[in-house]
Amino acid sequence: MEENIRRDIILGSRRLSNFFWSIFLVIGGISFILAGLSSYFNINLLPITNSTELLFIPQGIIMTFYGTVSLLLGFYVSFTILWDIGSGYNEYNKTDSIVKIVRKGFPGKNQEILLTYSLTNIKSIGIEVSESLNPTRTVYLCLIDERKIPLTQVQQPDKISSLEDEAAELAKFLNLNLETF
Repeated sequence: MEENIRRDIILGSRRLSNFFWSIFLVIGGISFILAGLSSYFNINLLPITNSTELLFIPQGIIMTFYGTVSLLLGFYVSFTILWDIGSGYNEYNKTDSIVKIVRKGFPGKNQEILLTYSLTNIKSIGIEVSESLNPTRTVYLCLIDERKIPLTQVQQPDKISSLEDEAAELAKFLNLNLETF
């Protein structure tokens, strides 16, 4: 029974880079807001610099605006980490002849995303590798109706050899062809 079911765990938002950006944005946002408020009240609220020398109009207002935007983005990233958006698993079940793709979404009515495909509707496993300023290396589930469903998690690009091995293993497990785009 176990040899007919394969489950791949997908890492969500709880990754080191998101923790870094969350902390960076919150600290930067608070600093910019304090600099803007320091210029308005003529009281130095930041110990590392003298922000009272800034003119409130236009520098103080802009600093407060940028600080607010940074703080909101920092909270957004923090909540995606807290809720672990994007985590889940891919389950390949040869016994029931289905593929399940499960991911966590934002809280609310439709928090969990569940995609189910019959193995008879799957044409092949595809690999896409693009080397550019923003390189992508993705494994896809290619359906008969020409849709491509991504199976890999969002991350720094893996080595091409490990991506090919992963895709070849999956194609062999599901008895499907392997193609590249």
